[in-house]
Amino acid sequence: MMTMPDADRAAMTAPLLPRPAYLTASLSSSSFASFNSSSSSSSTTSTTTSSSPSPHAFPPHAMPQPQGPCKALAVLRDHAGSVSSLSLCGEFLLSASTGGDIVAWQQPDLRRFARFGHGENGGSVKALAAAGGRVFSAHQDGRVRVWRVSRRSRSENAFKLVAALPTARDYLGRVFRQASYVQTRRNHRRLWIEHADSISCLAVHDAVLYSGSWDRTLKVWRIADLKCLESIRAHDDAVNAVAADAGVVYSASADGRVKAWEKGKAAHFLQGVLVARDGVSWNALAVSAADRRVYAAGSDGHVAGWDRLGGRTAARWSLACDVKAHDMAVLSLCVVRDLLCTGSADKTIGLWRRQSGGELAKVGVVGGHEGPVKCIQASWCRLSNGCMVYSGSLDKTIRVWWVPGALQDGNDHQEQQQEKSFKDQNQNQNEKASLFLR
Repeated sequence: MMTMPDADRAAMTAPLLPRPAYLTASLSSSSFASFNSSSSSSSTTSTTTSSSPSPHAFPPHAMPQPQGPCKALAVLRDHAGSVSSLSLCGEFLLSASTGGDIVAWQQPDLRRFARFGHGENGGSVKALAAAGGRVFSAHQDGRVRVWRVSRRSRSENAFKLVAALPTARDYLGRVFRQASYVQTRRNHRRLWIEHADSISCLAVHDAVLYSGSWDRTLKVWRIADLKCLESIRAHDDAVNAVAADAGVVYSASADGRVKAWEKGKAAHFLQGVLVARDGVSWNALAVSAADRRVYAAGSDGHVAGWDRLGGRTAARWSLACDVKAHDMAVLSLCVVRDLLCTGSADKTIGLWRRQSGGELAKVGVVGGHEGPVKCIQASWCRLSNGCMVYSGSLDKTIRVWWVPGALQDGNDHQEQQQEKSFKDQNQNQNEKASLFLR
């Protein structure tokens, strides 16, 4: 068991590396121009090289203002195993793999900055989460590892392992108490603060870390001292996804249910079951920060969304949309503003926009991966009016896409232009026929 020195514990209260102002545009004009002629399904083969210009060389007014369809920008290849999770951490994009390693990619040029975690024996990394001055990684061995992000080090030591959950202090404080043990399966007992199987998902909310596991439980960890506060027997099958917003924690499971949990005075309690669909595994969750809509991705290719109604004490959820998003299972989701991105086992990414009536409208499909899209992240670029989309796949690659904010408007404009061109052609033909008759 690892102990966390007081110095490390104090350092973890420091804020995360701030996201530089230039990353609100995050894309150099030269790198964008190099992919300007590629289609949404084009396949690039290399990342930005070390000769890329410094991002500081481009003032905000020089940043690109694309209005066309989404662009493929880069393919990142540095994992020996399948890419299992992505997370945005300050100025870094973090990617984890089934090989047990985590790579930090420096934005905006996406150079590899550091690789860490490959020396641990925790097995494959299932999930990542970042908060404050630390990164949390969930592993196949049922433990969460905590990495301190150094604001001073600019080397491989920037990510330092400081703890593994449960901590040695938490473990030793309970190991001799019989009341601290629970039966996980026949003739086998464990401490309730331990996960009995692989941890599949992580979420951070209100200074608390939530971990979901194939052992069917959710565990609640206080970030300040990394103590396990609670273990919730959440589902009848593996917990595949967890998300939190406005004091409510959502869990999705292979048992066909998506549940909402609210934090009470002493413990979390079940506030509602959003859906119970037999024969469907819910694989991913995403919550829209703008309107608190909850999206869930199913193994049947559907994406469902619920709007939260009422206050915290009398909250209820109304099904707002249920669309057939892909022909195969939807494995990953992310939402930024009114754009929802879906990653599927069919190797494509679906782009959806929420309409004024609440329904989802497909505005694009992005192809290029050679394997199922296991994880997806997106970040909004304010100055460029669009977002960067990062997708990780079982093909061991990470692909980077640019999606303009005016994608839908651009499609409408293109259709209007085509219609106008068609009308002009008809008018010209009519004029020629009239002259011929004369």
